[in-house]
Amino acid sequence: MKVYALTNIGKIRKDNQDATAFELFEKKNRAVMVVCDGMGGARAGSVASKMAMDCFIEQLRPVLDSPRQITDIKKVLISAAEKTNEAVFDKSVMEAECRGMGTTLVALFKDGSKYFIANIGDSRAYHISGGKAELLTRDHSLVEEMVGRGTLTQEQARSHPQKNVITRAIGIASDVKCDVFEGTIKKGEFILLCSDGLTNVATSEEFVHFFEINAEPEAICAGLIDLALERGAPDNVTTAVLQA
Repeated sequence: MKVYALTNIGKIRKDNQDATAFELFEKKNRAVMVVCDGMGGARAGSVASKMAMDCFIEQLRPVLDSPRQITDIKKVLISAAEKTNEAVFDKSVMEAECRGMGTTLVALFKDGSKYFIANIGDSRAYHISGGKAELLTRDHSLVEEMVGRGTLTQEQARSHPQKNVITRAIGIASDVKCDVFEGTIKKGEFILLCSDGLTNVATSEEFVHFFEINAEPEAICAGLIDLALERGAPDNVTTAVLQA
């Protein structure tokens, strides 16, 4: 099992409001990986994303390191997301410079051959296998709701002027709903987490190429960020890759 994560400020933004981290527990064949994309002004956005990332991992660390079998990972992830939301929301209420801050959160929890994805917002998770990228998450965004209602196509959504308007985020309300998706991963397959700084400038078909020509998560993350930079990188760009 190999994991790597990388973030880049991009070519336009003055601050990087993305945050990413991972932890491996190789003896138990477990791992956690997180990507957050903050919002709410330069300082507030970066505070929200880093705080959410750290808090979420901290909630999971005792479970990851437990010698016992984990019986309800979905419940554990939802609880971690709720506690993370509470912490970020409380800080936004108590500190004037943090008012209105929030962040997306997409996280991988791997336990043996099983994986679980927690998602709030429009950062994404993909399962890469057999030369294909399967989107595991569903964006909590205005355009995704329009696509779901049939009033917008996926192609129209990519260039819609409100494509960055999200409908769910960590820290913007006192409670939040977290989606959890699960599946299995085979040896040699990959999970990719990324912020919209990547998906807004490249398609999944395009970035699958980097998984085919690179064997290491570090090289894949660097290649994907380079792709975004070549496309102008108008937003912060973050990638995190796990190889089973």
